Parts: sequence; C-alpha cells; structure tokens
Amino acid sequence: MTESPEVEAAVEAIRAGGLAVLPTDTVYGLAATPYREAPVLALYRLKRRPATQPLALVVSGLDLLFECVPELRGRSAAIARALLPGPYTLVLPNPAQRFSCLCGSTPAAIGVRVPVLGGPGGEALERLGAIAATSANLHGGPEPRRLDDVPEEIRAACALVDGGELPGTPSTVLDFTGVEPRVVREGAAPAAEALTRVAAALA
Repeated sequence: MTESPEVEAAVEAIRAGGLAVLPTDTVYGLAATPYREAPVLALYRLKRRPATQPLALVVSGLDLLFECVPELRGRSAAIARALLPGPYTLVLPNPAQRFSCLCGSTPAAIGVRVPVLGGPGGEALERLGAIAATSANLHGGPEPRRLDDVPEEIRAACALVDGGELPGTPSTVLDFTGVEPRVVREGAAPAAEALTRVAAALA
C-alpha cells in the first residue's frame, strides 16, 4: 500500500523534532518524538499545558513498549498485557524515570498507550514506533473528533493527518502505581471492565 503524502510529512516532521496532529483510536492527538526534550517542551507550549501534567508514551506494540520501558515487568507487565492494545492509558511505575520529560511532576510514574489503530494514524505510528502524545486541543478545551475541531493555532504549527471523524471520547486512564488501582478518567472503555480483567490477570 502506498503511504499518503500527509503521513510521510507527519513522520518526517516528528523525526525532525517538529509536531504533528494525528488521528488515533479515540480523538485527534498532538504528537512529538518522545526521545528529545525540546520537541516535548514545544508540544507543552503549543497546547498551553502545564509542564507539571504528564503526557502519554504512545507505542505501536507491546514488545516495543517493553523495550522502551524495560522495568515494566512482573505486575506491570501483566497489567499491560491484560489491557493493551486497547483504548486505555495506563499509569505504571517508572523506577528508572525513563522519558522523564513526559512525566510532569511525577517522573517515577509513566502513562503508556498501545492503541488499536489502523488507517493513516496507524501508518504513522507504525513508522515512528513511539510518540509523545496528548489530545490536540488547547489545555482544557474540547476533545477534537475531527481535524477541523483542532484549534487553528495548533493546526498552523503542525503537520496534519486527516483520518476523518473519530469516536471523540478520550482513552480511559487507570493508575496502577498504588496498592489499589485508581480510575483517573472514565473514557472510551468502561473502567470497571478493565479492572475486572486486571484482577483476573493478577490472580
């Protein structure tokens, strides 16, 4: 299959340290390379997101996730395997403080996603392997379901990939860094169902 010029431009922009707006399995995301601090800081500035708040490490597959964060073993690995790929962001212990520029004020924890993603967004993520990402809105604004919903100042500063209309509900965020799991945000999939799956995986 021939890759679209939009995808090619977005991949090249991110690799060069720029930003891109990509369709995900939930909403449009604002993405940068996670491997360099300057692009991540540029993402924070463009979104007007407080630097104390974390971003997600979004990865194309579980094997690559475990390469990126090798400390995700034992309990953390079992949790990840129970829920990913899927519409979840999992906050897991990050004892080596990897990708600390994504982790806001809590470098000992990291939010990770492995979406079920086809189409142009999937093509881009497969090419890149891993991105730092958050929803492509201004901080506190509505989640963008369509590319036209992304604020103009973000679109003007990014390479753009149009994936049509998306579901529009962001990922469900679950925090597993404590003794008991915590639901941070109810989103695209029921948190209760996810916690049941995790309990079974850990039993």
